[in-house]
Amino acid sequence: MFPHGSFISMEIQIVLILSYVLSVTLSLRDLSTATDTLTSIQSINENGTLVSPGGKFQLGFFSPGSSKKRYVGIWYNNIPNQTIVWVANRENPLNDTLGVLKIGSDGNLLLLDQTEQVVWSTKIQNISSATTALQLLDSGNLVLRGESSTKVENFLWQSFDHPCDTLLPGMKLGWDLETRLNRKLTSWKSTDDPSPGEYTFGLELQGLPQLVQRKGSVKQLRSGAWDGVQFRGLMITPNPAFISKVIINLKVAYYEFDVYNESTLVMMVLNYSGAQQPLVWNSSRLEWLSMPGLHRDNCDDYANCGPNSICDTSDPQVCSCLTGYVPKSTQDWDMLLRYGGCFRANPLDCPKGEEFIELTGMRTPDLLQFWMKASMSLEECRLECLNNCTCTAYASASGAGSGCLLWFGDLIDIRKLKEYGNQKLYIRAAAMDQGNCP
Repeated sequence: MFPHGSFISMEIQIVLILSYVLSVTLSLRDLSTATDTLTSIQSINENGTLVSPGGKFQLGFFSPGSSKKRYVGIWYNNIPNQTIVWVANRENPLNDTLGVLKIGSDGNLLLLDQTEQVVWSTKIQNISSATTALQLLDSGNLVLRGESSTKVENFLWQSFDHPCDTLLPGMKLGWDLETRLNRKLTSWKSTDDPSPGEYTFGLELQGLPQLVQRKGSVKQLRSGAWDGVQFRGLMITPNPAFISKVIINLKVAYYEFDVYNESTLVMMVLNYSGAQQPLVWNSSRLEWLSMPGLHRDNCDDYANCGPNSICDTSDPQVCSCLTGYVPKSTQDWDMLLRYGGCFRANPLDCPKGEEFIELTGMRTPDLLQFWMKASMSLEECRLECLNNCTCTAYASASGAGSGCLLWFGDLIDIRKLKEYGNQKLYIRAAAMDQGNCP
């Protein structure tokens, strides 16, 4: 027999234990109400979501197109057509609706299948914070942070560092030069399959930085080199919807854009067919409208006219050989098959009697075989090229007209630019070619 007082005490303890278990059970429930934050004692299942504080973005489970596979993704919350902007497990889909998103005991974000096997994880090593939280921001950025810290510098992981096919305002396309993190867009395989496709788009740092799109390892188009003022083949013109920025210093090198009005929905998508689509949401027509992108015409196709040629859409022939060069195949050239390009007609007699022909308003050749020096005048650059018999062209390295770029071998992907005419390129010419102008 228990003493009467002990029985009452045990009864109270049982009630307290049951209350604690109930409170923990409720806090561990799958999220089904709108919140922007997932804590370490919560999880998200098939029906749960996170919604950013202003209601702009939503995170949850989805199936793309006609696919039955399940993914965790982020999409715009308040537009009728589900527009996916980021996918967590794009390479490892779930085969059923029994997935769970939660924070693991080590502080990482985990996606588990029905057998509790990890399908996807943030994979952060040595998390210092005792407890972490996941938050969906109104920028569309999904961040993992210390549970008590909301400062940007204390983010442990963020989706903006791991883009898929979509660039949102405030996302950086390019490099953290200290950690060697390279943020680039990678297309989906198809409308039904968000796994990495054939196309990539990013900022490449060989020589002078430039934006480059590739299909596999093959270049498809490029912006031209950044000269400190602009990309030499891409005029960043004022846009009523957004402003573009390029930041390059010893720590970072990236392109980004920001909207003038936070209510304007703008994104840049690299779709599964390789088309770049800057898009703005039209709330009256309830659809995404295209804006001008990096690819404007056939002269933006990489090396459209082949080596040692100029692509010019204002020329009825479009393609022409550089002065002193002739088509590699006259028959192909006459049939408008000009990918073979041109070769030098008259041999050089270096350095006797050779000089340079000035071309104005050109996107300079791609930096494949080149030499660059920042502290050099244009005249010093000319002499440097003239005294090197393998140098085929030169130009200033900066928008201010200083610095030196030398090219060697074939000159690839030159185009005539309509937007501005101050970029000069100097082509090496044999003495007998110097009286001829392109």
